[in-house]
Amino acid sequence: MNVQPLASEYDCLVIGGGPAGSTVAALVAQAGYSVLVAERETFPRFHVGESLMPETYWVFKRLGVLEQMRDSLFVKKVSVQFVGRSGQASQPFFFDEHDPRECSTTWQVERAAFDKLLLDNAAARGADCREATRVLEVLFDGNRAHGAQLQTSDGRRQSVQAKVVVDASGQQALLANALGLKRIHPQLKKAAVWSYYQGAMRESGKHGGATVILQNRSGQAWFWYIPLSNGVTSVGVVRDRDALLRSGESPAEIFARELADCPALEQRLAGATRTDDFHVAKEFSYDTRQSAGDGWVLVGDAWGFIDPIYSSGVYFALKSGELAADAIVAALADGETTAARLGSWLEGFQQGTSWIRRLVDAYYDEQFSFGRFMRDHPEQLGSLTNLLIGRIFHPQAGEIFAAMDSES
Repeated sequence: MNVQPLASEYDCLVIGGGPAGSTVAALVAQAGYSVLVAERETFPRFHVGESLMPETYWVFKRLGVLEQMRDSLFVKKVSVQFVGRSGQASQPFFFDEHDPRECSTTWQVERAAFDKLLLDNAAARGADCREATRVLEVLFDGNRAHGAQLQTSDGRRQSVQAKVVVDASGQQALLANALGLKRIHPQLKKAAVWSYYQGAMRESGKHGGATVILQNRSGQAWFWYIPLSNGVTSVGVVRDRDALLRSGESPAEIFARELADCPALEQRLAGATRTDDFHVAKEFSYDTRQSAGDGWVLVGDAWGFIDPIYSSGVYFALKSGELAADAIVAALADGETTAARLGSWLEGFQQGTSWIRRLVDAYYDEQFSFGRFMRDHPEQLGSLTNLLIGRIFHPQAGEIFAAMDSES
């Protein structure tokens, strides 16, 4: 941890040292600008969101951390699979059968180690990374952000000036909440309860690292099943908030109730031992009605979060961080840190992420069946696999939805 005194002024202040913040910080610092990362926690720290999309590969390559990812103990992920309410499993979606390049392999990560790797990389590239440092308030002159008041690790308060303030504070969404920009998705008022298991069943061979999504018999809830290193598996249930979090039930009772309605998962957990407490998250699907302003920009979960089902959260964090960093570097070079310059990447990013939102909506649509769709439209297998890989930022990404709409 850096113990040197803070400077009074930086080119860029990044609130939060998670994947989005670390990506911004690394790339802006690498371009030669002064960057302060204010992270309220001390790393390594627990975080959920362990499954990555393959398209994270390209951001890792640009950040210079691919070799570290290859050498890590993180479980390799080359496929995803879906289990319907009847317990019947789909054929696995093997990414490398669609594209045999290395970029079709990704990882299941323990976020404590993964996030620390990225924050350490930002520091190695010149960012001033301060842990146990809270942003108490973003400072504005009219509508323009120009810095923040911090509480440092020793408890002192200090104001710093910055030409650009990046909110990468995750679901805390510090700036979005302060400005009243956060909007909960009314159709996706979900909640999740999850824990970790030792000795849960795994497939043999390369499919053993797959993310598996399992519906319960009622079709009203689904479970994630994510194999991690050292024989640990992350298992969580997602359902409409009010139906899941019933009054008077403990998280353990909630999980047991939902598990009893999913025999396919019960079989996978037979003989497994739970190794952690249960965790709860709710109202995690939201966006922001404005994502950039004069002197400020939102990235990662501070920008928004759709749903955990397709493991898009970390990819969106990394990609938004990369795109925002490029906009910040260009804006600083021209001395024009306006809303238009800092948010110049947002329209394309929002269009790409909208395809994942449509895929989420299709999954929750009781009238739509992915199994039936693939039987009727086998020619769409490549397009669907592209979306599961995360290839959403090209003109053909949304073409599959014309065929999907015909099934509705």
